[in-house]
Amino acid sequence: MSLCCSSFLIRIMWETFIVFGLLPLRKLQRHFVKMRLLKVATCNLNQWAMDFDCNMKNIKESISMAKESGAVIRLGPELEITGYGCEDHFLELDTVTHAWDCLKELLLDDWTDGILCSFGMPVIKGSKRYNCQVLCLNRKIVMIRPKMWLANDGNYRELRWFTAWKQKEHLEDFLLPSDISEALSQTTVPFGYGYIQFLDTAVAAEVCEELFSPMPPHAELALNGVEVFMNASGSHHQLRKLDLRLRAFIGATHTRGGVYMYSNHQGCDGGRLYYDGCSCIVVNGDVVAQSSQFSLKDVELAFAQVDLDAVASLRGSISSFQEQASCKRKVSSVAVHYKLCKSFKLQMSLSSPLKIQYHSPEEEIAFGPGCWLWDYLRRSGASGFLLPLSGGADSSSVAAIVGCMCQLVVKEIANGDEKVKADAVRIGRYTDGQFPTDNKEFARRIFYTVFMGSENSSNATRSRAKLLAEEIGSWHLDVSIDGVVSALLCLFQTLTGKRPRYKVDGGSNIENLGLQNIQARIRMVLAFMLASLLPWVHNKPGFYLVLGSSNVDEGLRGYLTKYDCSSADINPIGSISKQDLRRFLRWAAVQLGFSSLAEIEAAPPTAELEPVRSNYSQLDEVDMGMTYEELSVYGRMRKIFRCGPVSMFKNLCYKWGTKLSPAEISEKVKHFFKYYSINRHKMTVLTPSYHAESYSPEDNRFDLRQFLYNARWPYQFRKIDELVQQLDSDKVAITKAADEETSDGGMGVVAAGSGNPSAGF
Repeated sequence: MSLCCSSFLIRIMWETFIVFGLLPLRKLQRHFVKMRLLKVATCNLNQWAMDFDCNMKNIKESISMAKESGAVIRLGPELEITGYGCEDHFLELDTVTHAWDCLKELLLDDWTDGILCSFGMPVIKGSKRYNCQVLCLNRKIVMIRPKMWLANDGNYRELRWFTAWKQKEHLEDFLLPSDISEALSQTTVPFGYGYIQFLDTAVAAEVCEELFSPMPPHAELALNGVEVFMNASGSHHQLRKLDLRLRAFIGATHTRGGVYMYSNHQGCDGGRLYYDGCSCIVVNGDVVAQSSQFSLKDVELAFAQVDLDAVASLRGSISSFQEQASCKRKVSSVAVHYKLCKSFKLQMSLSSPLKIQYHSPEEEIAFGPGCWLWDYLRRSGASGFLLPLSGGADSSSVAAIVGCMCQLVVKEIANGDEKVKADAVRIGRYTDGQFPTDNKEFARRIFYTVFMGSENSSNATRSRAKLLAEEIGSWHLDVSIDGVVSALLCLFQTLTGKRPRYKVDGGSNIENLGLQNIQARIRMVLAFMLASLLPWVHNKPGFYLVLGSSNVDEGLRGYLTKYDCSSADINPIGSISKQDLRRFLRWAAVQLGFSSLAEIEAAPPTAELEPVRSNYSQLDEVDMGMTYEELSVYGRMRKIFRCGPVSMFKNLCYKWGTKLSPAEISEKVKHFFKYYSINRHKMTVLTPSYHAESYSPEDNRFDLRQFLYNARWPYQFRKIDELVQQLDSDKVAITKAADEETSDGGMGVVAAGSGNPSAGF
């Protein structure tokens, strides 16, 4: 049993003694005179990069909520004053200056009176720019803690804008900007790696990536007596990632003891990422407070009342901790003559361990992109969304996510969120005090779906699109593009004297592809025309955002037309796999109430760009020459496990060797890399997509690679051929040796060390 739990049970026992008169209150108070109770608060904040007014409003509201709860420590997310996603704006001196001005505003008023606040902002020291946590109390800056280990992989590029702080030996004096110094009557402040020593406890900052480094600072700080750790983070959502994060918080205090506070951004702050909140407080390895992972709220706090004596007790019970603490390296500290803790009071209840809340992947797909779309809609100035709805799995997934967003908005309004209500009233053009109370009615005001059919479209997809639109509540249009296609083909025939034919009608591959691309690109042009003019038709201001619907596997393989209806303003599913989307459709059919999704999920994926004949029907996986399941495997090996063609072949020999020969695996690997490299150029114009998957091929910031390849991969494919030949030769030799052993009556001997190269094939 954890000591946090033990402390809670002891309190219940003593309260029972009092209730039944078994122990006088005076004796109880004397017994607990050394108990150190601490109330702390940590935040989810929906900040917007470079919108200092928005960010300051949220910061101030979070401080007010923390104070009202009685908290004496308030932790905000990383770079909360500027917003985390400022990117190259961090290189502008204006950004740093504005951050100092905002901090001055917070310190000149009573915001930090009686509460230790940690604010995230960029700071320049000696011509170098640092990502810092500024710790403030009672209208003074106590210390500035620069980040020592910067996040610089995946979506993160912190080394582009910041320098890592490397001086761990001592704290340095930082000369405050002159206007800040005059306003605060404070000339210098401690700057660097260290902690704050209060009269009754020690507190330190650990910034985001530092927790996940091989030697995290909290280990050394704990040995120096730090009991409260504050981690300000800017961590984005990725499917199935939350558990890794929470395990890190739990592990940080499970064997060392301590109170670990974690704060994160929540929402879209201006880019492809959705920061997924889940701020929490962990005590001695137990989660005692956890905020939401997905929410439409701008400000959300998690509170906890903790007993620091439980931390001291745990540490005192661990012999190895005591031994290592006795020979630790001394970390610099800042002494503050102030008490944070309160002694025992019966009215103060301790926070007890909670069951950690996790969402299923299907819920993550619904709520994460749904919240991201809402932030993008309300901040972009748009009047709604327009989606080309084909009746297939991908566009139907996007429609379902928008439907989920509408449900979330109506639910949040019903729960009393005035900010969500105000945004919904503005976007939906409600008047006379009306506001959304029905998600389908709200969807009809802000969501257009368009089925753009051709002679190749089936009645099944047309009816599925219409039925889904009715279930969601969107304003649905059914348009035929055949007239436009015919006009373009007539123009082409006038110019060239030739008219292309589909392959099933005797045409070449070039003609077949060209005819499909014409249909796809007409849909993109029509979608943007409708998005810009439909608001005018319906006497609405503004414009509609066009939503794309290509998935991560299609992007990886390049199975999409450049500048087709996958080209849009934003795409909520652009880094979600086909397999995950199909699971989501099955879930959403029941949980979101869009029952037609079950039929859509069951239908075989098809682009419907070629004519259907009695002996031919176009199917995605046949066109691609690989299944979506195989594509997902290729994607993970290429990105997550960093495999080139040769290492991918070797790994797949182990993975698929029981059902495929090395030669067959070789052909599959070559086929994938051929089409991946031929189509890589399409990633340079990929619609900005919600980031959700660790093998996304998104070219802008996550998966940085060339887009002009030698698609023959001559050197790598030659190496694969050599390996196939060697494996086949080894297999023949082993088979021959086994046959000889059998003919000798089982007395044959296999040479030592020859092994069995065909094992697993």
